[in-house]
Amino acid sequence: MGLTSTGATGPGVCVAVDAGNSKTDVAVLDAAGRVLGAARGGGFQPPTVGVAEAVGGLERTVLSAADAAGVSPARFAHVSACLANADLPSEERALESALRDLGWGGTTRVANDTFAILRAGLPDDGSVRHGAAVVCGAGINCVGVAEDGRTHRFPAVGHLSGDWGGGSGLASEALWHAARAEDGRGGPTALARVLPAHFGLPTMYALIEALHLGELPMARKHEITPLLFGCAREGDPVALSLVRQQADEIVSLAVVTLSRLDLLETDSPVFLGGGVAAARHAELDSRLTEQLALRAPKATAHVVTAPPVLGAALLALDEARAPREAHARVREHYT
Repeated sequence: MGLTSTGATGPGVCVAVDAGNSKTDVAVLDAAGRVLGAARGGGFQPPTVGVAEAVGGLERTVLSAADAAGVSPARFAHVSACLANADLPSEERALESALRDLGWGGTTRVANDTFAILRAGLPDDGSVRHGAAVVCGAGINCVGVAEDGRTHRFPAVGHLSGDWGGGSGLASEALWHAARAEDGRGGPTALARVLPAHFGLPTMYALIEALHLGELPMARKHEITPLLFGCAREGDPVALSLVRQQADEIVSLAVVTLSRLDLLETDSPVFLGGGVAAARHAELDSRLTEQLALRAPKATAHVVTAPPVLGAALLALDEARAPREAHARVREHYT
């Protein structure tokens, strides 16, 4: 159903939200695809801070974008929110209810943030309506859609649901191998030297102690993942094995998704997003291309480099049944 006029702000003023683990991007746009205002806020982490506080932080970012656009939230025709940590349908429903309770006008749709990457990758003319998307950023997740609208997804709540990798997971693996290399339980790896040196520490023991005692904030673990890829580039066998395992995991997610949607025998795009996947690491890319060709020969990988908020904005325009010119305009804005 199309969206109705919101008054002086013009027909179909929508709000697009991409809320990731580390940052939140919000755009207020009209039905012509013009971005009227935008704002950036902090990460969206309901499991860590609770739903109320996470939604409160998101609300502040949305209000900042609305203020920049000169739009009252009561005049929103539609809110399209693609949220990290909305990993289960029940979590999507709960977060959608929490956003509706804020009293913003119009309709609200909440989806896992991986759907933003999928929508950003798919063309706007409807020529391709199927495919898969894998996000490999701080964490890892995959969703897919078939031509008939069926979707496939994973719980994606971490180790509990069988997930492996992502920036946080790779950092933990790098620390584990480096610790064992130093104390003799594992084989040698340059990680044992590179990781503590990065933090100005002499040994892995000192790095472990600093992280354990909180002298070094655990949040700085994200700095380790680029070091891992650097060691892989230099040919370190342990680092290389972790990078290759990450590529294999990305391919496994995509292949299972395509299989469950009966798309393995159909030419299908696989869109890659997130900081790890979009960084174009040569070792990761070459392994990924090789394994995808072996396991899903009709699939083609495409890296989505546009900000994920673009996908949320396109979903909002889809809801508004906006013309293709509107989609083109907002794509131009973000690319």
